Amino acid sequence: MPATNDRTRGIRAASRPARPFTLWREVLTAYAAPALTAGTAGVVTGQRDLAVAACTSIAGTSAVVAFLVGAWLRHGGRPRRWTTTVPRIVLTVGLALAAVGAAAPLGWFAAQWLPAHTPLPAGPWLERLRIDLPASAALATTIVTLRWRGTTAASPA
Repeated sequence: MPATNDRTRGIRAASRPARPFTLWREVLTAYAAPALTAGTAGVVTGQRDLAVAACTSIAGTSAVVAFLVGAWLRHGGRPRRWTTTVPRIVLTVGLALAAVGAAAPLGWFAAQWLPAHTPLPAGPWLERLRIDLPASAALATTIVTLRWRGTTAASPA
């Protein structure tokens, strides 16, 4: 009898509908997760600049990217056909590369432009933008894309 229970439990779990993709939850999670993890790491290791960056450039970038990618994927409630038919890994890698391709130059530009054109002094936090922005964009894009594809049924070809 226990073998039957194990088999039916798997069937019930597989037949359960996926949790719906809710953009505001994804954005909130995209902010909170890196803020807590990187912030904790900064406090534990005594890196004050990491603790500050955790709640600003790292988590902020993650939230903005999660919002942009999630909104683009939802496309007004009707996903683009190709985003549901292309293999999940191909879609994820492609969008992550696009996000990194946009965030990396932005980080480099901000690190150079801000101290030269604003009263902000050059500091280690500006140099962190060169790494924080593309890394956060890659992680947020990957997680949001995988979550979105997990809740979207592939349309027939």
